[in-house]
Amino acid sequence: MKQKYFPIICALAGVTFFSACKESFLEPDLKGTDLETNFYKNEAQARQGLVAIYDVVGWQGNGYVTREGMANAASDDQRAGGGGPSDINDLQVVTKWTLTAEIGPHNELWRKGFAGVFRANKLLEKLPEVPMNEATKARFAAEAKFLRGYFYFDLLRMFKNIPLITKPVTTAEMRDVLQAPPADVWKQIEDDIKAAIAEPTMPDRILGSVDRGRVTKGTAHAMLGKVYLYQKKWAEAAAELALVNGAIPGQPSPTYGYQLLPNFADLFKSKPEFKYNSESVFEIGYSSQSNGGWGCVSCTEGNVLNILVGPRGYNPKPGAPDYVSGWSFLVFTKEFYDFIHFDPRFKYTVADVDSLEKNGFATYEKGHDNTGYFLEKFAGRQSNRPASGTMELNFPQNKYDIRLADTYLMEAEALVMSGQGGGPGTRAYALMNAVRARVGVGPRDATIDNIFEERRLEFAGEGIRFFDLIRSGRATAALASRGFDPNRHYVFPIPFHELQNTKMEQNKEWGGSK
Repeated sequence: MKQKYFPIICALAGVTFFSACKESFLEPDLKGTDLETNFYKNEAQARQGLVAIYDVVGWQGNGYVTREGMANAASDDQRAGGGGPSDINDLQVVTKWTLTAEIGPHNELWRKGFAGVFRANKLLEKLPEVPMNEATKARFAAEAKFLRGYFYFDLLRMFKNIPLITKPVTTAEMRDVLQAPPADVWKQIEDDIKAAIAEPTMPDRILGSVDRGRVTKGTAHAMLGKVYLYQKKWAEAAAELALVNGAIPGQPSPTYGYQLLPNFADLFKSKPEFKYNSESVFEIGYSSQSNGGWGCVSCTEGNVLNILVGPRGYNPKPGAPDYVSGWSFLVFTKEFYDFIHFDPRFKYTVADVDSLEKNGFATYEKGHDNTGYFLEKFAGRQSNRPASGTMELNFPQNKYDIRLADTYLMEAEALVMSGQGGGPGTRAYALMNAVRARVGVGPRDATIDNIFEERRLEFAGEGIRFFDLIRSGRATAALASRGFDPNRHYVFPIPFHELQNTKMEQNKEWGGSK
């Protein structure tokens, strides 16, 4: 049996796989596969190597697994949905918490994380010898380090015990790689992001459209604040996030230019004028121009979430919303519907197709886990239907990895957890209520419970709720009815394939010794 499985991290070692990437800066002519031994000969090829790292940020597996989709299905607010109890089984097992080391979305997410790490390591190894402008080279290196830290952050918060690899290794060497103490990985993440912040060529902000989607110092400060928050380094987190948020919550950040959009609904529009907007700190770009098809779902540059979450068999009548008939995944629960129903964000978050049908405006097919409440933020629309390629795989809506409302609420949390108050006159109060004021609801004290409620309302369906439950320890209560086991499920298992022919060990929560 051991000869049957070849670990993903071994398969990625020594080779950089280039694919077509997203938008603007992320739109090179990258087709096919290039061995790294024949590459990195000039600045243009170094740039392509950098774009290849960015490409992993928006990774979408052939099985339709994304980090956001996994996190939504795993949360208390949504269920897997789909056409039946085994439709995209990786989502079904995480909704029911029946995943195993062999089966579940963690396999694809491990693959994604280490694909990003290896691409970053390869570029960092090759850059010193590439004949190119030195300032440009320094910026490329800073971005590669940031992205390596970004990928390691995801891997660490999902798997806890992971290898720490900071230079390219051969497939033979990979067999001897051991998992590192989590503290060592946290330090490497911090060091990589700090290196990006310290690099003089890293811009504070990007004006115009040429380089949109690239990391800036504002992005790096936000990411470092998030990393500190997960480690409960409250004072450090608050200090980093304050740099991003600016002195006066609700007003533009003078250094980095961030500002909450006046209209919450505009955050989820695909029109070019709303992409990379003033609230966007780190954004994942998608395009309708890739002509992605069924032969390679993971090759598409369209956002597969748009077709996944639309109501199945949707048949509207005149005056009804123009949803594209989708696959009915990631449906909201009745409990969440009741929680958000009277909040102004409701109609921009929940597609209430149940009410449309009851009032005669539309019919739809009742899929698995059906509640009638779909993910409005990402439901594909006829008005946004791609003009070419396979329609289902070429929707152009972007996703936010970090947006300003998130950094506001993270800073508020860090301040309160560090012992500062959250009542009127405090910065935590101002931060949280700037988010609330944007949607026209009155102020509340910034208690920890209120901050987490606000996060639940603000970021529903964006893949954040699950990670909030895990990092805060609230998953035990919120997910108990789903079969969530607090002795096991706060960490994912190391994928079974990764334990074959390597010295890695399974997490103790999953029967191992790590």
